[in-house]
Amino acid sequence: MTTPLGLPDELFLCIDHVGVAVPDLDAAIELYTTAFGMTVAHREVNEEQKVEEAMMQINRGGGDADLSGTQRIQLLAPLNDESTIAKFLDRSGPGLQQLAYRVTDVEKASAVLRERGLRLLYDAPKRGTANSRINFIHPKDAGGVLVELVEPAADGH
Repeated sequence: MTTPLGLPDELFLCIDHVGVAVPDLDAAIELYTTAFGMTVAHREVNEEQKVEEAMMQINRGGGDADLSGTQRIQLLAPLNDESTIAKFLDRSGPGLQQLAYRVTDVEKASAVLRERGLRLLYDAPKRGTANSRINFIHPKDAGGVLVELVEPAADGH
C-alpha cells in the first residue's frame, strides 16, 4: 500500500541512530570506545545546530545475530548555552535525546507525516550529520519522543 505521494505506509527504512546528549564529547567518546568497544565513525561540528557530535559505530563481531542495518550511537555535546542540547542537559541531564529513522526522501516523508496530522519542527529540511538532510517530529506528536528523520547524503556518509 502506498500514500498519495507514492511512499509506502511504512515511511522508515530502519533506525539510523540513537542520539545521546553529553556534556563533554571527549569524555563520552572515551567511555564508548574503552568500556563499550565502539569506534568513532564520524566526528564534526555543526554550527547551525550548535553541537559537536560523534557517530559511534557498534563494532560487529562474529556470531549468528542479525546485524543488518547501521548500528550507531550519536553523541551530542553543546557548543554553547544557546544550543538545544545545552537546554536538554539543563532540563534532563545526560541521556537519550532522540531516536532517528532513515528515510529515502525527507521532504516526502515530512509531507506524509503532516498529512497524518503530525507537526514537524522545520518547514524545510536542515543539514545534519555528514551532509544528511534532516527534520524532526515534534515530541508532543510522537508519544513524548523527539523523532528525527534522516535522509543520508548521496555519497552515503
